[in-house]
Amino acid sequence: MAVREILTYPDPQLREVAHPVVNFDAPEVKQLVQDLADTMYAAPGVGLAATQVGVALRVAVTDTDWREEGGQKSLKVWINPQFVRMEGKLSFEEGCLSVPDVYEFVDRANAVTLVWYDIEGQVHQADFEGYPAVALQHEFDHLDGKLFIDKLSLLKQKLIKTRLKKRKKLGYK
Repeated sequence: MAVREILTYPDPQLREVAHPVVNFDAPEVKQLVQDLADTMYAAPGVGLAATQVGVALRVAVTDTDWREEGGQKSLKVWINPQFVRMEGKLSFEEGCLSVPDVYEFVDRANAVTLVWYDIEGQVHQADFEGYPAVALQHEFDHLDGKLFIDKLSLLKQKLIKTRLKKRKKLGYK
């Protein structure tokens, strides 16, 4: 078990665009997936992208059910994910492990179709709707160097970013 440090805004590594995984057999990829899971559950969060721990690879993990009362852990691994359909609109209150103590409503697609690879390099395609679709969009934005606060009005962005920079300057994560 390896819990990694989660980068927080304004760390510039959060803005890096992740590179595709090409070698699914690499021990580093398998270790990264395990570390992401350990870190996400310890945080505790429902999703974590590799860029949030300073690794610029297109890898993320999610488990949107485990924090529910009596919820069982059901880790999902997403490698080189790509949306092939995004429809509808859903406004959902989001938070982020890399943007501590900030919760804002964000508009996202309500339904998505996703193509991705698993840890063995097998390709998958599936449809997601509602909260799971929102969580995937949130995590995969990280792989493109985007944060959920980027989707807010410029005024809200400025207020939040100023507060977060001040927090970081004072030594908080």
